[in-house]
Amino acid sequence: MQFENWIDRQIREAMERGEFDNLPGAGKPLELDSSEDWWIKAKIKAENLDAVLPGPLALRREVEGIADAVADCRSEAEVRERCEALNERIRDYYRRPETGRRIIVRLVDVDAVVAGWRQRGIG
Repeated sequence: MQFENWIDRQIREAMERGEFDNLPGAGKPLELDSSEDWWIKAKIKAENLDAVLPGPLALRREVEGIADAVADCRSEAEVRERCEALNERIRDYYRRPETGRRIIVRLVDVDAVVAGWRQRGIG
C-alpha cells in the first residue's frame, strides 16, 4: 500500500484537471548555460527584460551581440563606426564616479569584429 502525501495528491489532481497541459516550452529541451548566472540570463530572455537592464549590464549585452548588430552594415567603415560608438559608451561608463562594486565591461575588439563581419561574407 502506497502513501500519497498532500503535495503529491495536489500535483496528481492538477495533472488530471489538465493544468499542466500546453505550458510554454512543453516538449522542448531546457536551455541551460554553464555560466554561474544562467538563471538570470534565462529570466531576462523569457521576460524580455533587456530594455530595463542597468547601464553596465546593458553594455555587456551589447558587447555580446555586436556581431549580430553589425550584420546589416554595408561597409567596413560602418562596422568600425558602430564598434567605436559602443567602445565610447563603455569608456563613458568608466569615467563616471561609481559607489560600490563596479561591473566590468570589456571594450570591443574592433579588428576582430571586422574580421568576423568579413568572414560572414557580408562585406
